Amino acid sequence: MAYVAKLYETNFLEYASYVIKDRAIPHLDDGLKPVQRRILHSLFEMDDGKFTKVANVVGHCMQYHPHGDASIYEALVVLANKEILIDRQGNFGNIFTGDPPSAARYIECRVLPLAKQILYNPKITTWENSYDDRNEEPVTFPAKVPLVLVLGAEGIAVGMSTRILPHNFIEVLQAVAAAVRGKAFTLYPDFPTGGDMDVSAYEDGNGKVLVRAKLDTSDPRRIVIRGLPFGCTTKSIITSIEAAARKGTIRIAGISDFTTDKVEIEIRLQRGTYAADVVDVLYAFTDCEVSIPVNLLVIRDNVPVQMTVKEVIEYHAKKLVQILQAELKLEQSELLERLHIRTLEQIFVEERIYQKIEEKKTPEAVQKAVLDGFLPFAKQIKREVTPDDVERLLKIPIRRISLYDINKAKKEMEEIRARLAEIKYHLAHLSDYAVSFLDGIIKTHGGNFPRATAIKTFQKIEAREAAVRNLKLRYDEDTGYIGTGVSGGAALFEVSEFDKIIVIRKTGMYTVQNAPEKLFVDKGALFCGFADKEQLASKTFSALYRDPKTDLAYIKRAHIETWILDKAYDLVPEGMELLKLTSKEDAGIHLEYQPGRGLKKLEEVFALKKFPVRGLKAAGIRVSPKKIKNAQFVKAAGKKK
Repeated sequence: MAYVAKLYETNFLEYASYVIKDRAIPHLDDGLKPVQRRILHSLFEMDDGKFTKVANVVGHCMQYHPHGDASIYEALVVLANKEILIDRQGNFGNIFTGDPPSAARYIECRVLPLAKQILYNPKITTWENSYDDRNEEPVTFPAKVPLVLVLGAEGIAVGMSTRILPHNFIEVLQAVAAAVRGKAFTLYPDFPTGGDMDVSAYEDGNGKVLVRAKLDTSDPRRIVIRGLPFGCTTKSIITSIEAAARKGTIRIAGISDFTTDKVEIEIRLQRGTYAADVVDVLYAFTDCEVSIPVNLLVIRDNVPVQMTVKEVIEYHAKKLVQILQAELKLEQSELLERLHIRTLEQIFVEERIYQKIEEKKTPEAVQKAVLDGFLPFAKQIKREVTPDDVERLLKIPIRRISLYDINKAKKEMEEIRARLAEIKYHLAHLSDYAVSFLDGIIKTHGGNFPRATAIKTFQKIEAREAAVRNLKLRYDEDTGYIGTGVSGGAALFEVSEFDKIIVIRKTGMYTVQNAPEKLFVDKGALFCGFADKEQLASKTFSALYRDPKTDLAYIKRAHIETWILDKAYDLVPEGMELLKLTSKEDAGIHLEYQPGRGLKKLEEVFALKKFPVRGLKAAGIRVSPKKIKNAQFVKAAGKKK
């Protein structure tokens, strides 16, 4: 036991932690899982503007990813099909039809400029050693955009899972810009497969959405599907429709898939069936309507955290400002250094300081001569002249000195100073700079990312409500069987596979069950009907029964309002003999009494309405204190029922 406990406390916990942080859950900072980050890192390293074989990218990435080439290839294809970070060439599969991509040796890819713009800056990236300590890879990219919302993510780890739906790239940027300004914003998912979506239960990223296929019903004789619910393909949609057709829940003449780069599935309807009558059935019985639960779980500060969409946007609004500030300060530092070098070169050449080293015999003397030569120009020099600066100046070729262009040098220094002034202004107005950065991306790429999914409000179609009642329910009194598969007997009514029925047997026992194919309920069943709670609650069952010990008649009137499916209930008390059952109100109780001394009336009629309706668990009410020979229900006029 101690050995097992040690394994659990060390090995298993380490494995669980690894799966959560390094495999399944995306990081909040750049929205990527480790394999995606390593793929992009490889593409950045290999980038020369040309397309590269995916097989080569996979091979390059294997020096960072210790889990084999298959996982890299699959993740690269999925990431490329997002069409945001990676440019594709060749067959990368079809997200609409579910067709697989070609092998890695046949297809090519390259990183898009947009990916560099929003992700790539090695100088402010935090690095860590790769799994074999031979290379360095980024801990996270300095992402200027909340890619965790743009790309979406799904992952199952030990004891937790994440499901983040993709959002529209431009709408995400607009939300971040609003958060930078401190303004309110709303953000809802957007799917590349199109379709319609109800976000009333989205709960800011931790509820659910109801998504539907976009149906074109302009032609009443056919339905054309032009958008898919997220997570479905044309193959899965067609399979679900064909399955519903085989069950008889939907009547179609044929179905064809004409999907290419746009979804187009044609459903031809049978004669006499029209599109308006089939829409609800499609939503209820096929994958044309899907409910998607969501759970926004990410890695933040090295631990898994559940967040909301609003929290993610606000986090990245602050992160964007920090990243842009770091980039500006880095550029400012580099420009100041460049300006310092150009200033030294200008003075070194124009003031002919290089002539002062002609007669010096030692390196120390040469260095001192140069340093002394800069002393009169200390005000022009922004920082101390170091030995490294002197060494750099001494390496300037004579040809460059002789051809030194004073005007060109001055122009370059003016440009540097102008840029430094811009940087100083941006650092003082970081929020405005962040918004202008986002606006620049929106202006450049806005036309490439139109919203594909329409946001609507609709009620979920219940399968039972949309089902077509086309199965005949029969009861064969000779055999005691009831069901849609019973061949003999009388047809009671038509049902669907989702209907529930109530059957009251001759003993007074009743059950509620799904409409059966064939079920034994005994001969002489007293009642069978739909088990609809509203209808049954409004129906009064009157049970006339006899106590065998006393031969007295009792009446019990009650509503059947609740039940457990397939559980047996007794309508009359145990040991009682059920004589008659009715659900009509305008009836009377006709009793025939046993002859006896002093008994003048041998029969009597009682109005049923005079007896109160009680609960199902209550006992019946005695109709008469006289022993009965026979009892039955009669109509108000006195005719026996």
